[in-house]
Amino acid sequence: MAVGSRVVVIGVGLVGSATAFALMDGGLVSEIGLIDVDTGKAEGQAMDLIHGSAFVKPLRIDAGGISLCEGADVVIITAGRNQNPGETRTDLSRDNAAILRGIISGVERHAPAEAVIVVVTNPVDVLTYAATRLSSRPSSRILGSGTVLDSSRFRYMLSRRCGIDPRSVHAYIIGEHGDTEVASWSLTNVAGVCFEEFCSACSRGCEAVEREEIAARVRDSAYHIIEKKGATYWAVALAVRRIVEAILRDENSVLTVSGLLQGQYGLNDVCLSLPSVVGRSGARVLELPLLATEKEALRRSASSLIDVRRGMGLTPPRL
Repeated sequence: MAVGSRVVVIGVGLVGSATAFALMDGGLVSEIGLIDVDTGKAEGQAMDLIHGSAFVKPLRIDAGGISLCEGADVVIITAGRNQNPGETRTDLSRDNAAILRGIISGVERHAPAEAVIVVVTNPVDVLTYAATRLSSRPSSRILGSGTVLDSSRFRYMLSRRCGIDPRSVHAYIIGEHGDTEVASWSLTNVAGVCFEEFCSACSRGCEAVEREEIAARVRDSAYHIIEKKGATYWAVALAVRRIVEAILRDENSVLTVSGLLQGQYGLNDVCLSLPSVVGRSGARVLELPLLATEKEALRRSASSLIDVRRGMGLTPPRL
């Protein structure tokens, strides 16, 4: 159960601080630890949050060093730098992987063996893979935020198209959290009815071109938000809170977190997002039926991630 749960957030920039706020406001945990290379900033965030304690369920918020991971149920990693204009994804991945190496070393020393690590830093799939190589814990206990937010965006845009509450739309974005992500139309349903069947009975219609436009809007959402306000963080924080909720409550909820594939769809030794059962022990990937075209798109997405990983010098054996 979530009662008495302790969650540590490493990196208290926009995403990390928004995540801490979402966890606090949701009444999900009893203790939150905040860690950042800028210790003063972590202390300030902790003070700012705890001053609102009269408006939420009782909890404790501390700022400090990596020893805060002791007794943690979940460790969330948001630390890293943003991609600079004109910079390659490989360059960003290499630098953030170097930051991650130091973080995982500390987490391994202090966090319990049963703690689940949730990687949020981008590129999330590549860094989730790096975490599995740097950590000694089972890969099922290391997962990335993956396409949980992308899937929420997909559900929202479909709900607008269909005139249906997004909570009644079930749809998944799979593969990379990024440019090669795949909209899995074959797994999409509205109110329990497969999307094809729902569309045939809906006067609004949704032809192939319109579906491509919806998928493109989902894929490019972050670019548009960053262009308008500089960064994405509120919806990301809610997505991370949903993942943490599933872990702490041992819900066995199906979420599109990023995790290590070990033969699913013929893919091995790569982290990407697929519908996965998420609970106290981490995540278990489901191998659901996909169309041949979706499987091929998933393989292309995996190949793209493997190319980035090779450019970083990450090899299959644990580092």
